[in-house]
Amino acid sequence: MGERVVERARRLDVVLARIDYRRTPSGPAGPAGPAGAAGPAGLTALPRAGGDVGSAVDAVARVCADVRARGDAAVIEATERFDGVRLESVRVPPAALKRALDDLDPAVRDALEEAARRARAVHTAQLRSDVTVEVAPGCRVTERWVPVGRVGLYVPGGRVAYPSSVVMNVVPAQVAEVASLAVASPPQPDGLPHPAVLAACALLGVEEVYAAGGAQAVAMFAYGTASCPRVDLVTGPGNVYVAAAKRLVRGVVGVDAEAGPTEIAVLADGSADPEFVAADLIAQAEHDPLAACLLVTTSAELGDAVDVELGRQVPGTPHRERVEAALAGQSAIVLVDDIEAGVAVVDAWAPEHLEVMTEDAARVAATVRNAGAIFVGAYAPVSLGDYLAGSNHVLPTAGTARHSGGLSVGSFLRGIHVVECDRGALAAVAPRVRALGGAEDLGAHVEAVSVRVRGDHS
Repeated sequence: MGERVVERARRLDVVLARIDYRRTPSGPAGPAGPAGAAGPAGLTALPRAGGDVGSAVDAVARVCADVRARGDAAVIEATERFDGVRLESVRVPPAALKRALDDLDPAVRDALEEAARRARAVHTAQLRSDVTVEVAPGCRVTERWVPVGRVGLYVPGGRVAYPSSVVMNVVPAQVAEVASLAVASPPQPDGLPHPAVLAACALLGVEEVYAAGGAQAVAMFAYGTASCPRVDLVTGPGNVYVAAAKRLVRGVVGVDAEAGPTEIAVLADGSADPEFVAADLIAQAEHDPLAACLLVTTSAELGDAVDVELGRQVPGTPHRERVEAALAGQSAIVLVDDIEAGVAVVDAWAPEHLEVMTEDAARVAATVRNAGAIFVGAYAPVSLGDYLAGSNHVLPTAGTARHSGGLSVGSFLRGIHVVECDRGALAAVAPRVRALGGAEDLGAHVEAVSVRVRGDHS
């Protein structure tokens, strides 16, 4: 009997905070009033981990400057200081890559091969064709899509090793036909990245791999060292120091995004299965104590049932402490009057991952504008997207889905406009050039056209 009382107390500890945006006959009931077209007025009530990338920039600036000045030696010293590992060399030897692949569990290899196959199919469909438009007789503009020359792909490896992130970074870059790919991932105590990460690199044919993590890895990619030539673009998720280093080197190289702690929103009505919802909140929470998990629902009863399920499932999850910290720290159940109001909340929060578990889920999902990726229905959990949906799991966080998308083939391509014009077409448009150039007081612009169309320059 005593054990049952203790278990009940444990379950009651896993009750998510409630935020009520429902209307009442007397007016707004919640702390922020109802959800409107632009989202609830008090959106700050919605939890999200605070990640002060700006202050972290100051912390990483010295590391990045040291790598810029001293190259590999600075990377090795920073790795020993921050990761407690003294490297013999930053570059992973080919034999280590081969050994990791040879030793890989056959089931994991099969899963990685299928993940890569699906990702390649989805990302190949993203390729863009060159398009030529004749804007007037004799004047054409072609948009050419050209891959960047060299990319540095960051694969995190702090709390968890992510061989799936190798697939998500490498496959779209390969589909885009990037000529030179390098991967960096933090070393384990043996001085090498996690064997599963190395095996995934070998499986995908990536031969240039570095045992480096954090800000020093980003700086190595951005500035170049004796071991690692500089890159044109850095992609991949990481912690706040990786994000800060990306911000610091932006402009020296291109970067994909400043990925922060992971997050999920589940938009659900009373038809949703609380066992599924709880499992998905826990799955996201196990990434990081700073993970944010929202259930946005029209059903208070569903919220209560999810709390019960969390109390049942959390004690048995492998990373219980991490999960409990995330659920207690920046997670909540948000109550709304109807699904339209729920969509407004979701759009305002702009989650990295959104699951839609409602009646007519596909229709509801089609109305959402702001999310990194949307998972429709009861049988499309985020975990599928993390590994084997074929979609990319490198996604915008911290509300940046309002203006940014996830990693894709397009991340590795640049559109270049190629302009062709004959003399007749230039002469035909010259008066308009003269009008606009004159309005901007840029006479040399006008003359650069006029000199070509007056007299005999045929």
